[in-house]
Amino acid sequence: MASSAPINIGLLYSSRGVTALLEQSQLRGALLAIGEINQSGGINGRPLRAIHLDPLSDNALFRSLAEQLIVEHQVNVIFGGYTSSSRKAMTPVVEKHQRLLFYSQLYEGFEFSENIFYGGAAPNQNCVQLEDYLSSQFGARVFMIGSRYIYPYECNRNMQELLLQRDDGAVIGERYLDLNAPYDAFLAVMDEVRRKQPDFIFSTVIGQTVPYLYRAYYEQGLDPETMPIGSLNTSETEIAVMGADMAAGHFTSSPYFQSIATPANQAALAKFRLMFGPTLTTDMNWEATYSQVHLFANAMRSCDSDSAALLRPALYGSEFDAPQGRIRVDPLNHHTGLYPRIGQSNPDGQFTIVRESRRIVPPDPYMTNQVQGDWVTKLSKVEYPHAP
Repeated sequence: MASSAPINIGLLYSSRGVTALLEQSQLRGALLAIGEINQSGGINGRPLRAIHLDPLSDNALFRSLAEQLIVEHQVNVIFGGYTSSSRKAMTPVVEKHQRLLFYSQLYEGFEFSENIFYGGAAPNQNCVQLEDYLSSQFGARVFMIGSRYIYPYECNRNMQELLLQRDDGAVIGERYLDLNAPYDAFLAVMDEVRRKQPDFIFSTVIGQTVPYLYRAYYEQGLDPETMPIGSLNTSETEIAVMGADMAAGHFTSSPYFQSIATPANQAALAKFRLMFGPTLTTDMNWEATYSQVHLFANAMRSCDSDSAALLRPALYGSEFDAPQGRIRVDPLNHHTGLYPRIGQSNPDGQFTIVRESRRIVPPDPYMTNQVQGDWVTKLSKVEYPHAP
């Protein structure tokens, strides 16, 4: 007789701390997908039951709570983590116990684990495209500003390698600030930016300090029409905190923006608003988590097991009609084929998509292949009044 017992899955998303705002968006993505799956009959008649523990943006807690989910709650699959340091804290745990971790955040690349599936953009799906777009539009003399941990260091290294392939490419400044740095620290960096006058700013600032960067830029009276901020991670969620006027005119490279007009996105947004209300926004973190939960569910339906040994091969080559487009899990590197896009933030707190790939770009986390995608230029750029 087929079992009707719930399938426990672990969720590790923070309610407090430096990345809580983004992790709560990931949590909403997971909960929406779980709700959809259960409303459609679960997985082979078995409902999903989420066991959510709160790591409070603390890497040590990510590690210990991952262990707790596996040992105490008998969870085989975990969804969670925003920073690369949180992922690296959980990796030894899932590898030791032979469980699976679904990590839905863009990251710096150059990693592989048999026990991790990566749902966010690899560097060849966002960094390559952002460098090409901004260098061709504004120039290749760049000032880099990042948070002080793994992801910004490695992303800036990737960006520098791309820039130095250009005759005029140069990094004219590179500064790192703590994840809990005060606003005044960003004012000091922006004063240096104003003096050096780069062609654009490459930001790998994350979490609660992202609004500080854009506010300091705004207060310095700098102009995104001539010197924009380009980011891989600034999303609709951070814009909702800082205010649309602070962000308008700047650029983000991401496979997903809420403004995408795909039928799958419109359907998911309608369900999102029913569950969470009309005021919250979606973002790249929400979409990647939502999509990974559905990829997991589809794979488990086919193999009827959540054990790593059976679920892993069921995920290889699996596809899902995600809000960004039909995505695919790469069987060789566990990353996901995605659709790179360039968005320019607009006065409505959303992104106007100025370029997008018509076809999926396979993941290459090692940056051996820098093919950008089958680009369609929708708009050269949009001019927004910005400086006070």
